[in-house]
Amino acid sequence: MCGITGIFNVDGRPISINILRKMTDVITHRGPDSEGYWANSFIGFGHRRLSIIDLSPLGHQPMQNDDGSLIITYNGELYNFMELRVQLEALGYKFHSKTDTEVILKSYEHWGKECIYKFNGMFAFAIWNNRDNELFIARDRYGVKPLYYYFKNGVFIFASEIKAILKHPDVSVNVSIEALNEYFSFQNVFSNLTLFENIKILPAANMAVLKLGNTDSLKTFEYWDFDFSIGKEKSENEYICELKRLFEQAVNRQLVSDVEIGSYLSGGMDSGSITCIAAKNIEHLKTFTCGFDLSSASGLELGYDERTKAEFLSNKYKTEHYEVILKAGDMERVMQYLIWHLEDLRIGQSYPNYYVSRLASKFVKVVLSGSGGDELFAGYPWRYYRAVVNDSKDHYIDKYYKYWQRLIPDSYKPKFYQPDIYKRIWDYPTKEVFKKVLIHKMGDEISHEDYVNLSLYLETKTFLHGVLLVEDKLSMAHSLETRVPFLDNDLVEFAMRVPVHYKLKSLSEVIRINENEPGPKTEKFYYHTNDGKIIMRKALSQFVPDSYTTAVKQGFSAPDASWFKGESIEYIKNLLMNNKARLYDYIQPKLVHELINEHFSGKTNRRLLIWSLLCFEWWNRIFKP
Repeated sequence: MCGITGIFNVDGRPISINILRKMTDVITHRGPDSEGYWANSFIGFGHRRLSIIDLSPLGHQPMQNDDGSLIITYNGELYNFMELRVQLEALGYKFHSKTDTEVILKSYEHWGKECIYKFNGMFAFAIWNNRDNELFIARDRYGVKPLYYYFKNGVFIFASEIKAILKHPDVSVNVSIEALNEYFSFQNVFSNLTLFENIKILPAANMAVLKLGNTDSLKTFEYWDFDFSIGKEKSENEYICELKRLFEQAVNRQLVSDVEIGSYLSGGMDSGSITCIAAKNIEHLKTFTCGFDLSSASGLELGYDERTKAEFLSNKYKTEHYEVILKAGDMERVMQYLIWHLEDLRIGQSYPNYYVSRLASKFVKVVLSGSGGDELFAGYPWRYYRAVVNDSKDHYIDKYYKYWQRLIPDSYKPKFYQPDIYKRIWDYPTKEVFKKVLIHKMGDEISHEDYVNLSLYLETKTFLHGVLLVEDKLSMAHSLETRVPFLDNDLVEFAMRVPVHYKLKSLSEVIRINENEPGPKTEKFYYHTNDGKIIMRKALSQFVPDSYTTAVKQGFSAPDASWFKGESIEYIKNLLMNNKARLYDYIQPKLVHELINEHFSGKTNRRLLIWSLLCFEWWNRIFKP
């Protein structure tokens, strides 16, 4: 796990080593153990190392092959690297280190770009091929590890974080209005744009080749995609047994390390099951929980603190357990640091992630996370049930797009954006961005289960990707590697083939209800349910008590709806009710004030919008001072 940087002047001009060093220095937090550089006139790589596998100097990067024709800078972990190494040794390759880096390099040397299909892990890397004068870059299937790039006027720059790219003098900071429109629609960015104009993210499961002299735009190629479709159906018991086997295999695969591994432990079955398996292999496994002071919380938020359930599991598995308890003021103290690290604004109120990763980093270098299980096994049934019954494909797009406008619906945008900004977003409708994610997955005939699978596809491509980016940035802010066992290749391939009726128990009931009918009948499915992840609940019952596998689904969140109209109200007023705030260069204050006051009065819960406005204000202060 590391931080990577690179400059490639495709027109052949020499690069500046000093600039490359500045780029690499600014992401020292991603790899405090060592630094390395390689340059060859018009191209150069930088690397910051967080030593996890083979702690010796033999793991130093950038790394070259035996004849110096290939050079790699790499960030991530390849969990099947030992199997690949055995294959390559049988083919005559000699290894000088015990690293997965060298396995990737020699895999490329033998199989070329096809090597990407052999990798099971999380990664972002760049390989320079001296023989062909070309740069090969790639990112893992699910987007666990980020890779950003800038390509303009013959200069290609890439890095694990945007702040490294900003150190290059050719790059200036301007807001991408298109990305801003996506963010305030979805609280996410569905395309490959970022809030920084001209800086893009290489999409998950994408690779690209850039040759010397090719000054055109970067052409990326998607080498893999999620495909939720049913093969030959099996019995429920067969699915349960196979899920148990693959889940245990996935966790055990991701325990490979030369440093200590810990695990996040919430009150849910996902992290609890991961902890159970890890604790069988690691004596006195260290576990970490984030709790909340609920003395001023109300309503559903009174159940947000999961420390009691986490402590029960810790005692059951005999882990060495640590907790951090957050209060309302903790958000205010951390915002400027959090946004500097996050930079690429995405979903969710993520400051608890910052604190719990900081806690874990004091004890371990690697931590296991339960991310991915919900998106693969239908953990948010209230989302999918809104889109099960449709008159047509267009009807599905219309309904689901309306639901996923988490912050500002299209009808509000003329009053939300400043007039000059609104003119610029007019030609970039977010509905088309939304539709583009789904349209190529829509067949001619679509069943109710197909619509659920389309919804799962959307979430894995967009929502999960946002979760993973946030998790990477906020853990690496503390030099902590996060691993996600649910995103093991074999487990993902299995999950996509499980029929929907083994994931959602109430699908047939939803099909029969009139979803336009208000009241408890629809609320049963939309707001409070222990439906979802049914096959997973049954399979993981071997690892956690029944009370955990039958519990109502609850996300990881602070009680911000209460805090935003209580202890944090003055903080919000000072930042957002001030018409001189930096975000009002783009947004009209009148509507923002009205929406915030709706939250203060208790009329509407606007916590997601308030959080996003706070983030964008801090983003402007930090990156556009």
